[in-house]
Order: sequence, then C-alpha cells, then structure tokens
Amino acid sequence: MSPSPRLPFRFRLRSNLALWGAMLAFAGCDGSSQVLPVPDAGACVQGNCPQPDSGTPPLPTGPRVRIAAFNVHRLFDTVCASEFCGGSNYEELPTAEEFAAQVGQLGRAITALNADIVMLEEVETQASLDGLLGQVPQFTYSRLGETYSAASVDVAVLSRHPIIETRSHRGQYIYRPDGSATRFSRDLLEVHLDVDGARVIVFAAHFRSKVDDDPGRRIAEANAAREILLESAREFPSALVVLGGDLNDVPGSEAINALDKALLRVARDRPESETWSYVYSGRGQAIDHLFLAPGGGGAYVPGSFRVARDGNGYGGSDHGAVYADFALTEPP
Repeated sequence: MSPSPRLPFRFRLRSNLALWGAMLAFAGCDGSSQVLPVPDAGACVQGNCPQPDSGTPPLPTGPRVRIAAFNVHRLFDTVCASEFCGGSNYEELPTAEEFAAQVGQLGRAITALNADIVMLEEVETQASLDGLLGQVPQFTYSRLGETYSAASVDVAVLSRHPIIETRSHRGQYIYRPDGSATRFSRDLLEVHLDVDGARVIVFAAHFRSKVDDDPGRRIAEANAAREILLESAREFPSALVVLGGDLNDVPGSEAINALDKALLRVARDRPESETWSYVYSGRGQAIDHLFLAPGGGGAYVPGSFRVARDGNGYGGSDHGAVYADFALTEPP
C-alpha cells in the first residue's frame, strides 16, 4: 500500500531566529574554539583570523558538540548484490584487501575530525558500515538509512552518544515545483541522540545528483526536508536539530535557497573561498552543507564551520568533510 502524502506544515518564526542574523554579522573566529589537526581546514585555522572588536557578542555558552557530514565515496562491500559488478559496471566489487584499505583510510580521516556525531553518505550496506566501524571504535552507536535496493549507496550516522530514537522518511511523497510526486533519492535519516541529557536530532541527507539531472526532485527534497526539520523543532522545542550531508547544489541555487528560507546554513559566516567541498571542472563547489533549525536546544558557535581536505578530497573520498561546533542549552 502506498504511503499517504504528508501535508505541508505552517512555519512560525521563533524569536531566537531573529538573533542569527546579528550573530552572523558579528561572527569572527577568536581562537577560543578547539582547532583540529586536519589538513587544509582554512586560513583562519592557519593563524590569519581577524580579531573581533569590542562589540562582538560573547560566544554561546553550554556544552559543545561537534557535528560533521562526509560523503565517503562509494563504500561498497565485497559481495556483488546487483549481479553486474566491477569493471565499467556501477557496483564496484573490491577485494577484501581493497576494502580494508578503504575503510582504514576513511577511519583515520574521520578520527581526525574529533567529531561527536558524523553523518555519512554513500555507504552501501550494513557490512560496509560494520567494516568502517571497526576502524572508529570511539563511535559506539550507529544507524544505516537503508533503501533496500541492490547496490544502493545510503546514508548513515555515527555517534559517541546513545541513540534514543530513529525515524525514516524514505517512503514519504514529496512534490516537485510542477506538482509531480516523487520521493527522497536516499533516506532522509532522522536520528535522536542523548548528549549528556540533552536531545540532539540529526538528519543525514544525500539529495539527487546532477548526473542525468532531475533538478525538480532536488528542489522537492529541499522543500520537504525544511518542513520536516521545522516540524521536528516544534515537536522537540528544547532539542538541537541539524541537517547535514551532500545536497548536490551550491548556495544561491533554488534547492539551497529553499533551505535558507527558514534554516541557518552555518557556513554563511565563513569566506566562500574556504567553504568548497568538491571539485568539478577544476573549480571548488560548496555542495556539502550543515543547517541548523530554529529552536531552544542550542546555537551554532560562530566561525567554527570548517571543511577538512587533503588535496581536492579527504580520506580517499572525492569530497571534503564539513563540520561545525554547536553549544547546547543545558537541561534544567
């Protein structure tokens, strides 16, 4: 039986959303947030960060949580699921040695981020995820957003903190600008975490790629994701709610503008020259993003957004990993 369509939600701006513009206008990087030993993380990390003036508001207080998103690039396991593997076929079929080398390199890169929560894209199966988990034992909790099709590359979440709830949105109908119905390209995986008594909700996303492009589907994904996040923020007003992943579009595009309408794209306070995460035709593009929903659960730490790279990608992937720090509102 087909799932019933999800009705749109009416959004009411919360008072603290108005503060974000002021925060971003004054945002600097005064060196007080932790600096990670990751390659090419930006000029500010390398000591060229301007100092704030006396009018800069204080950084948010409260416990910090670092959230990252990383497209690990086609993490296929060693079993052929599609019956057409290797060579020029879509599904790669690595040997056991090749798979071990890939997860080893990715594990070292993920560890260097020093993140508490990592949203992943392009993980084929639970076996793929298990292989990676063997390299990052600090993440004792994880979920895979499986779409249950052969050779699918799916989203996942790794966490140092307990998972208390998981919701899938893969079966939800969403709508292109022309009114035609579609669904998320991969699951929009919603994971609720208990971070030292505070609820943190992350949404791991991987929007429609531009190969044989269907831009209307990507716009549908962005509009639906925005409303789902806003609904979550209303349902859990004391939670920190963050969307992250490879959204396959750049700031100023219709899809990213749809998210910018009501969510905070945390990279907005960083120079455009430092926010690219993928190279296409020789040019860096910012297609991996982190967004914060309005709510009382915490705040983005201004200036903390970074892209970890080693060359044009990171950890053997063709994407950089994006990450930022958030200050949680301490539970009463």
